[in-house]
Amino acid sequence: MSHDSTAAPEGAARKLSGRRRKEIVAVLLFSGGPIFESSIPLSVFGVDRQDAGVPRYRLLVCAGEDGPLRTTGGLELTAPHGLEAISRAGTVVVPAWRSITSPPPEEALDALRRAHEEGARIVGLCTGAFVLAAAGLLDGRPATTHWMYAPTLAKRYPSVHVDPRELFVDDGDVLTSAGTAAGIDLCLHIVRTDHGNEAAGALARRLVVPPRRSGGQERYLDRSLPEEIGADPLAEVVAWALEHLHEQFDVETLAARAYMSRRTFDRRFRSLTGSAPLQWLITQRVLQAQRLLETSDYSVDEVAGRCGFRSPVALRGHFRRQLGSSPAAYRAAYRARRPQGDKPADGDGQQNTVPAPGSAGSTGTPGQPAVPLHPESQVPFQTRRTAASAVGSPASLSTASASSDNGRDREYVPSRASLPGQRSAT
Repeated sequence: MSHDSTAAPEGAARKLSGRRRKEIVAVLLFSGGPIFESSIPLSVFGVDRQDAGVPRYRLLVCAGEDGPLRTTGGLELTAPHGLEAISRAGTVVVPAWRSITSPPPEEALDALRRAHEEGARIVGLCTGAFVLAAAGLLDGRPATTHWMYAPTLAKRYPSVHVDPRELFVDDGDVLTSAGTAAGIDLCLHIVRTDHGNEAAGALARRLVVPPRRSGGQERYLDRSLPEEIGADPLAEVVAWALEHLHEQFDVETLAARAYMSRRTFDRRFRSLTGSAPLQWLITQRVLQAQRLLETSDYSVDEVAGRCGFRSPVALRGHFRRQLGSSPAAYRAAYRARRPQGDKPADGDGQQNTVPAPGSAGSTGTPGQPAVPLHPESQVPFQTRRTAASAVGSPASLSTASASSDNGRDREYVPSRASLPGQRSAT
């Protein structure tokens, strides 16, 4: 679930200085940014909807670098303002950054630092979090980004407390969101914080979106590893683990295959991925269980065995913690929303018919990982998403530390604030 502030965090009490005004929102655009994320704050804060009871903001669209700015589909944009206009804004939004591997322009980073020092609220949507992190504004703070890029953000900026499960994180004067549509969630949250529930609800009705979405990114996660691990010696061990999920093995087994001690392996794995190996392994087993529940008629007990869980009880516990439902309820909800004629797999795990769009049967087979998809391509997760939402919101993974199957290891959960808007305790 999202960090939706219920009390004013410490950073929110700072007063704006100089020419800055609370109602002015500056949106910082860069060349190469995706058009969808870029358009979200422009639509939310740049359209006059006072007739619907939504207080008006004053929008300043600013170029973060020399133009013209090229975006999705080869479109060229010309921003009416430059970085100097940020000095008037009470809120500065970075909707996206073109590449998680390249550094943002130093002039733009300086402008963001100066805005923050002068009391402005700084917002990063999706990969915009990388710009905020590069400016040092996320150091020591909880933050989120698109789940696919969260491990890279955690690896590149280890002082940032990255939580890939949240739709958005409000840390007072610095806010971040997950990918694409989660930017709408965060912008609605900002309107709600500024003007109350009624204004946010009126805006949501105009946008034809829910005022609040329950749950987080867990139901979308495909915990594949970041591209950087491909050339690392651990890649072979990881590939072996993905190919043998149907077998019962633990992290000690992986460490032995890497010729490392458990402690060294944990440290090396976490530095590469931003996640502990035990958490990654459990998540991969749960994902495999999702695929089998969606594409086969195996019983829950059989699914547990084919995903490497030592017992159905272990599967049910981890499944509920990650998806907020039991395996049986998940399968029932999935099938209730499956298009007619989309039959489950037969006994050997193969599809009898071509999988319908959105089914996980087209992305992997038992014991093998699904092919990672571009974050904008959500088709394989669409049915999985609706199935999970029908049986309840994902339970918080931070409420308890779950025992692994061997009874000795504990599930690793990334640090995050215990209450909305609070910084993570580390």
